[in-house]
Amino acid sequence: MTFSKEVCLHCGRDSNQIPLLALEYQGKEFSICAQHLPVLIHSPAKLADKLPGLAQVPPADHHHD
Repeated sequence: MTFSKEVCLHCGRDSNQIPLLALEYQGKEFSICAQHLPVLIHSPAKLADKLPGLAQVPPADHHHD
């Protein structure tokens, strides 16, 4: 499935409905809403069906120095 950079890649809402944040992955531009940004950070594998190869990206490491 192809996702437009004008809608959240997780929920499909556009910028008329919710603020969107731009991101680039594998040379392509996508958007994600602030509500679903934690999914990208903490559970990237949940977006692997929308962003192929993301299943290999580890979740954020929350260890602080």
